[in-house]
Amino acid sequence: MELLFVTVIGAALALGVRYAVPGRETHGLLLIPAIGAAATAVTWVLLLWLGFTFDGGWIWVFSLVIGPGVALAFALLLPPRRRAADDELLARLMTPGGMPAATAAA
Repeated sequence: MELLFVTVIGAALALGVRYAVPGRETHGLLLIPAIGAAATAVTWVLLLWLGFTFDGGWIWVFSLVIGPGVALAFALLLPPRRRAADDELLARLMTPGGMPAATAAA
């Protein structure tokens, strides 16, 4: 049950990260919270396997710092990569013969 609680809290913190970091127009609404929730859950399970107890305080601290931290890393790395990929695609489509044949026929 605690895994569910920590995952929901991690997703909520990652949702806050989504709105705190610029560039959110380059990815979907739930991508950063989903990454934060997944990272929080994985951290929780790994810490359980390492011997932390679910009622201990440190497992909560580590999980709720690492999960949103991973979400923050993705929120900072995704926008520049997306903009570069969009610019490259636009440049390729603007050159003569750059459009794929299936798209040209449609």
